[in-house]
Amino acid sequence: MTAGTTFAQEDFQTRELMKDLHGVKPAVYWADFLGTALAGWIAFALAVKLRPFSPLMLFAAAAAVAGLYRGLCFIHEISHQNERALPYFEGAWNLLMGYPLLMPSFVYVGVHPGHHKLSTYGTSQDPEYLPFAANSLMTLLFALESFLIPVALGIRFLVLSVVGFVSPSFQRWLVVRFSSLTMNLAYRREATPKLVRTVRTQSAIMLALWVGFAAILPWRFFAVWLGVSSVISFINTLRTLGAHAYESTGDPMDREGQLRDSIDTPGAFWTELWAPVGLRYHALHHYFPGIPYHNLGKAWRRLSLTLPSDAVYHGARSRGLAWSLRALYLKGR
Repeated sequence: MTAGTTFAQEDFQTRELMKDLHGVKPAVYWADFLGTALAGWIAFALAVKLRPFSPLMLFAAAAAVAGLYRGLCFIHEISHQNERALPYFEGAWNLLMGYPLLMPSFVYVGVHPGHHKLSTYGTSQDPEYLPFAANSLMTLLFALESFLIPVALGIRFLVLSVVGFVSPSFQRWLVVRFSSLTMNLAYRREATPKLVRTVRTQSAIMLALWVGFAAILPWRFFAVWLGVSSVISFINTLRTLGAHAYESTGDPMDREGQLRDSIDTPGAFWTELWAPVGLRYHALHHYFPGIPYHNLGKAWRRLSLTLPSDAVYHGARSRGLAWSLRALYLKGR
């Protein structure tokens, strides 16, 4: 910012620059998602069929990780774009990604907005925030436990759901405590009648689907599923750790504070592998959560070229994921 320029003035200029970038292009979403899902599941099928641990099998598994991870990340867009903008997209995503990977959309939709609200971001009410900058051990343990998330999902949706079907009180307990994809284990969800019905219905669909899998698919399918899912979970956890500075003291932040605590990692083309579907522009997304992923690159370039060199927004940029993770870990020490 130039001398005397306030963040409010910078904010006004930024909003003017972003006015035309909020429009959703459904064709882009559908083509990208369906192509990604097709490639990911073909690679997964090859990994199941090929000789275990052969070079070709490992290559296919890596391709499955890349494709299915990218496909899963569309859940982030679903949480921000409504049904009117993307009709039937959430249902298709559940059938092709959510249900087979035990990650139904309800675990994120309705939960993620709490990570964006000025009144809850960085507080004890934020479902996706922990004070990692104050504790390096917490950061390390959080990264390592991510390998176990697929196992936890299996227990939640293939074992505990059965109990929930016969016990309404247990079903409600599951909705409140174990139906949200969160980092903050103290987060509690409101069990509205609509949400309880949604959780019950989608859980029944997943259970039926996986009973069918168990009846017709070889054991190697489940071994590859566990391996691929665990690696996806780990990569996503590293991306999440590199998305914020995690320096909140627990008090609500204004827009400037939330921007300063968030991180963009534009990187090169390979950045898309670990931060797909616009997630590399995480600070920009927190600044303008309504901009669809296909416009975030354009928005970033526009701000980079237009805003003065000392603008607050430029301070949210990272050199790379490794740099961000190292900085976070050292702060915690």
